[in-house]
Amino acid sequence: MDRRQKKTRDAIFKAFTDLLSQNDFNHITVGEIIEKANIGRATFYAHFETKDFLLKEFCEELFCHIFDTEKNVHNEHFHIFKCDGEDSVFLHLFRHIQKNDNNLLLLLSSKNDELFLGYFKSNLELLIENHLPFFESHRKCNVPDDFWKNHIISSFVETVKWWIKNGMVESPETITEYFFAIV
Repeated sequence: MDRRQKKTRDAIFKAFTDLLSQNDFNHITVGEIIEKANIGRATFYAHFETKDFLLKEFCEELFCHIFDTEKNVHNEHFHIFKCDGEDSVFLHLFRHIQKNDNNLLLLLSSKNDELFLGYFKSNLELLIENHLPFFESHRKCNVPDDFWKNHIISSFVETVKWWIKNGMVESPETITEYFFAIV
């Protein structure tokens, strides 16, 4: 992706997240996004087929960043989040949520969060699979792997939702400890 394409993509993401701060996802139109990003309709569609694809790409950027940071890969992919995270991937994700990077809180707590949570859960499955040995010591009985992964994913998502709903009073470090304590 050249600089011009990155700049346009950044403008679209910024416009999209600004609009999310004012409206629910379902009430945002492509027209509003292109007006706020100050781009043409054809330019938007050259980058994203629909606003659902825009959301999907936004979510993929988030998770790609998390996975690449975990693997110490920094230059192979363009990221919407800038940081130098050296922590556990779960703490890293909680820190992004707390900082509200790219209005992440709006996606997690909006009335239409199910679309985002679908992407969130599918990417968490890959993350959990990569960390299954860590969670294995917490497994109390011989349950099927897919049930165990689903339990961990659900626990993480519910931990995030509880934390946001309760005003994120706990630090990312504390909420990460809570998450590890319940699985």
